[in-house]
Amino acid sequence: MTVPDTLWREISASPFVSLGTYRRNGALVSVPVWIARDGDELVVTSERTTGKVKRLRNDARVTLRPCSRMGAVDPDAITVEAQGRIAGPATDDARADHALRRKYGLQYRAILGFESLVRRVQRKPGDRVIIRISRSA
Repeated sequence: MTVPDTLWREISASPFVSLGTYRRNGALVSVPVWIARDGDELVVTSERTTGKVKRLRNDARVTLRPCSRMGAVDPDAITVEAQGRIAGPATDDARADHALRRKYGLQYRAILGFESLVRRVQRKPGDRVIIRISRSA
């Protein structure tokens, strides 16, 4: 089943989206993320070691719901079911980075800049990945 254009546009236009990924036992775990449209796909960036990335390695199904910055979802919010995949290191996907920068502007650059500073202080390497989400579920 393919997600209708109107729902796909609504999800991609949302400032924050609750991204749901599935545990091996089938339980849905949702977290708020920034999301941007890149062609017919949606892109998310995340640390490689996060739970959502680990869960996507085992199950490509995702749910998307508009939410607040803190992840609160309105009871009547739309739900979109789609497929996610780990596309690779964020440093290798300029299109995804550009889409996120275009949508979130200064706040995106500030958060990634602060994250980079913290990594240097902690002497930890940066290891962000791009998650690409397609409408075919």
